[in-house]
Amino acid sequence: MWSWVNVMKPLAIIAALLMLSSCGFTPVYGTASDAHTPVAAQLSQIYINNIPNREGQVLRNRLIDRFYRNGRPAAPDYTLSVRNLREQKIDLDITKTSDSTRAQLRVEGTLELRNKASDEILLQRNLRTITSYNILGSEFATRITESDARENALKAIAEQIEIQLGLYFNR
Repeated sequence: MWSWVNVMKPLAIIAALLMLSSCGFTPVYGTASDAHTPVAAQLSQIYINNIPNREGQVLRNRLIDRFYRNGRPAAPDYTLSVRNLREQKIDLDITKTSDSTRAQLRVEGTLELRNKASDEILLQRNLRTITSYNILGSEFATRITESDARENALKAIAEQIEIQLGLYFNR
């Protein structure tokens, strides 16, 4: 037996979808019309400069994986630099015997996008992420949890960079 609620649910969903399409919603990575260039195509035209230190290498490799879906560009239009990538460790949970059981890892840096032809700075943003990890009784286990926290922080920085650049190219 059909109830009034069962009939109205699909109608409400259809109405919500129709309102969403009329509100100006456009996909960031897809094509809304021929007037907009897809963001993914713009991201693939960015040359990513080397970033110093091991953390910089990991971050650069993550960005390469995110941006170059069809191989590296032959003649990129933009240059991306990540400057002042630094990390800071802070002990959080201190016991009565002055031992820490939890630590916080902050990773910060600056994103800079330049037009390769004119060397003009198109976008400059500060990046920051904070993660934490447990300090365990085993030094090996603590190093593993710290390494995992660092990997997660660098992944978050790569996501921030992709979002910032996606928003820049989408405007």
